[in-house]
Amino acid sequence: MKKAWELAYDIYSNAKPSVLSSEEQGWGALKEVSNFYDNLLSLDWSSNVPGSGAPEKIMVASIQALENRGYKVDRAYELLEEGMKAHADGDKVRLQKISAEIKNEFMNAKKDEASPYWQYKFYNTFEEYEKSVEFKGEVDVDINSETFKDSIRAAWMSQLIGAAMGTMVEGYTSENLYKAFGDVKDYIREPNTYNDDITFELAFLDAFKDKGYDVTSKDIALSWIGLIPCGWSAEEIALRNIRAGFMPPESASFNNPFNEWIGAQMRGAICGMVAPGNPRLAAKLAWTDGEVSHINNGILGEVFNAVMISLSFVMSDEKEIVKTAISCIPKDSEYYSVVKFAYDSCLKHSDWHDALRDCQEKYIKYNWIHAYPNACCEIIALMYGDGDFDKTLNIVTMCGIDADCNAGMIMPVLGIQKGMRIIPKRLIVPAFDKLVTYMRSYEEIMLDDLVNDTLNYITKAKSRRN
Repeated sequence: MKKAWELAYDIYSNAKPSVLSSEEQGWGALKEVSNFYDNLLSLDWSSNVPGSGAPEKIMVASIQALENRGYKVDRAYELLEEGMKAHADGDKVRLQKISAEIKNEFMNAKKDEASPYWQYKFYNTFEEYEKSVEFKGEVDVDINSETFKDSIRAAWMSQLIGAAMGTMVEGYTSENLYKAFGDVKDYIREPNTYNDDITFELAFLDAFKDKGYDVTSKDIALSWIGLIPCGWSAEEIALRNIRAGFMPPESASFNNPFNEWIGAQMRGAICGMVAPGNPRLAAKLAWTDGEVSHINNGILGEVFNAVMISLSFVMSDEKEIVKTAISCIPKDSEYYSVVKFAYDSCLKHSDWHDALRDCQEKYIKYNWIHAYPNACCEIIALMYGDGDFDKTLNIVTMCGIDADCNAGMIMPVLGIQKGMRIIPKRLIVPAFDKLVTYMRSYEEIMLDDLVNDTLNYITKAKSRRN
């Protein structure tokens, strides 16, 4: 290949002079770019969740997230007040300046040594994590059986149902959901497949289909950047970092306040699905996927869900699955303290509402999109759901907060265990025959194709492993 200077000279030397019209030499294109960046920044200061309309101020949440992670952000509070005024006044110039200053404060935030966050061990790598836990041994699963095929279909269908139900109510407290809708046991509007959580699982599958169990975080990061145009919170910052040339784990760690939020936890199911009966492998895949956008406790959230899904192929008791998955979280991690607290609260109360109240009070300082309060909801629903699809879905929905992520991760536990027969027919709607996404090359995916692809990729990966 020619040297860069040669390529550049070819372009320059072969350029033919011409006279542009007034319209051709205007600033129209740059003004469109300016408006794009102004509108994008405005979403950081005030937005509404697409599926439910819940309000969110991501810049406020950024400061909250960094404090949760044990950092001092005093100067950011001063800038936050100025930024909120600039946004309210529509002062785009001032808002751009303030936002840049705030993000610089994030990048240079100092540790708060008094924060309880630093009392726990920080896990940087899978190898560190693996040394701190013991896994239940691999149980062989016949991936060619009709039972397994039914489980995979039920896993995807359960996830679609949970995501659709949760998307309608995400971003609100349990109390306010009861006031607005009563006890939600059915869809409150026509369901669809518009859900960004599954988007990232599809991107994982796209990388997994070629590399199987040898897939790397970089493979997944490149799948993201090729297929996914945009994201939210941790995923959006990771995408921007990847575009700038940062690869995992730096894509997750560089100036990303949200890397212990729910974004990794919400995509663990696929890692468990492709590692049936093998919790260690599921955990490794989850770590590999998680470190594209998350660190430490954020990754452990994905590990927790991946392990539960993997165990669902070989265990029939949901409470034992929860208990075993908790044992796969290092006891000296903060994430363990969260899932253990939720589990103990469930053992203490006969009514799930009381367990939820304990968790709400304990984790009140965490954003509704953070991994911790949502992990609590997952555990509560599985512990009180009695293995009943309707009851479990009802509880995880009525727990509120990031309900679509939570339902999308735990409902496949039941689907995998008992297959399509456990899913109430009234919840299966024609819209689920075809997934509609905002991904490049995956704008529409037939459910049958997704199921068959998943099965084929697992078969291919296992044959390569053997």
